[in-house]
Amino acid sequence: MFTTEQRVAVVTGAARGIGAATAIRLAEEGRAVAVIDLDEAACADTVGKITAAGGRALAVGADVSDEAQVEAAVTRIAAELGAPTILVNNAGVLRDNLLFKMSASDWDTVLGVHLRGAFLMSRAVQKHMVDAEFGRIVNLSSSSALGNRGQVNYSAAKAGMQGFTKTLAIELGKFGVTANAVAPGFIATDMTAATAERVGMGFEDFQKAAASQIPVRRVGYPEDIANAVAFFTAEAAGFVSGQVLYVAGGPLN
Repeated sequence: MFTTEQRVAVVTGAARGIGAATAIRLAEEGRAVAVIDLDEAACADTVGKITAAGGRALAVGADVSDEAQVEAAVTRIAAELGAPTILVNNAGVLRDNLLFKMSASDWDTVLGVHLRGAFLMSRAVQKHMVDAEFGRIVNLSSSSALGNRGQVNYSAAKAGMQGFTKTLAIELGKFGVTANAVAPGFIATDMTAATAERVGMGFEDFQKAAASQIPVRRVGYPEDIANAVAFFTAEAAGFVSGQVLYVAGGPLN
């Protein structure tokens, strides 16, 4: 279904990193973009870059794991930007630790933001997509879905995002809604910088070590992921659904 009407996209965790790059890229694609993050004020930079380039954007503060806040955020977006028909579930947190050291709170926080957040956002937005007979949902998974030491909570959440994505594709396909997942490899962001700190390495050395193991011999950047999301959210991608795309600079075992 093609339209000349401006589509409204929602990107969670969009104050910085992959989310910010994705919001900016979708604006470049002609979308109006709702920039969601826990702190609305933190979204100002992303929104400013979009509006400075002539785009439309709205900063929205919301905890995606909180049902009432999600419903309020989506209601506000629909009223101020228009009915959202593109959703990028990017919000995420790290609480890395080995299993025997990991607290139940660390487990719950990571599963809550990633999986519960994606569920609440998708449930709130899908009604607008069904009404429009058009929708694009992109969930951020990770190469950690294949397993990663010290990330049992994060790995479980990111693997769960893949099953969640495939089920959304099955349930929503008949309404013109596609659901796909992007699984980044090593991307230079604040989150990977935090991982470097956790293992006691400088971030530059950490990136060099990672790049040496990647076939293209470089780490990824937020824009690399934004490019993949832009493809999945395009009008022309309507026959691509239920897929997981690893954006990792090479094949993964």
